[in-house]
Amino acid sequence: MVEASGQVRSNPFLERLRAGAPTLLLGIRSSRTADVVRIAGSTGHHGIMIDLEHSTMSLDVAGTLCATAADLGLTPFARIPEREYGTIGRLLDCGAHGIIAPRVETVADAELISRACRFPPGGQRSQLAMVPQHGMRPTPARELNPALDRATIVQILLETPEGIRNAEAIAALDGVDMLAIGTNDLTAELGVPGQYGHPALRDAIAAVGEACKRHDKLFMVGGIADQAVLDSLPALGVSPLHLTGFDTDLLFAAAKSRAAAFTEPRH
Repeated sequence: MVEASGQVRSNPFLERLRAGAPTLLLGIRSSRTADVVRIAGSTGHHGIMIDLEHSTMSLDVAGTLCATAADLGLTPFARIPEREYGTIGRLLDCGAHGIIAPRVETVADAELISRACRFPPGGQRSQLAMVPQHGMRPTPARELNPALDRATIVQILLETPEGIRNAEAIAALDGVDMLAIGTNDLTAELGVPGQYGHPALRDAIAAVGEACKRHDKLFMVGGIADQAVLDSLPALGVSPLHLTGFDTDLLFAAAKSRAAAFTEPRH
């Protein structure tokens, strides 16, 4: 992203990705205590992704998880419910460092999201003076606003053919830091649900990768567990940002494995 001053905005999380360092996010959907954040930190994750699109989690809980993550040196992202732009400022105010906006299809939608994440003149985020990231110390706007703008990451999630068609123009927006493809929704929209090796999905990934390269934006692809497919993505411009899983599916896998240890025949 380019700041109002004309300088490229610096952000340690984004710089890590630009350097090609594998970067891990733990998805949080059902957990409601800070324990899950501590588990993320102790297992080598670099950030968390709180999923408010597919859960009933309150903003109060999400804020607590975000603030805890930041205190532990992790980068907290929140995926907002579709088109609920009013939640963006509240999540950022309570400690989120990144906003993931799902099912974006148009440039206008992407611009609305990015402006909700930035203070004037680059956006229309509402003014405040105290945030967890600054220890809840009252801070003058002339200091706080540019610091928070630098720290805030905007990821636009493309999940429909229309979104893919508009990727070039969305990637050109200064207020957008990263584009992503949600492969589960996109393959369903393309009529090939769950076929992650399908040429239509491959073409979409390649097109968005080229758009991100032209506009110097980072690119993520989510929803794919097939390692062979994952290994082929860097060649298409996909950054090494990986969602290792959600607390729900990781708990299921662990519970299934533990149950099998007690029920399967021993040799």
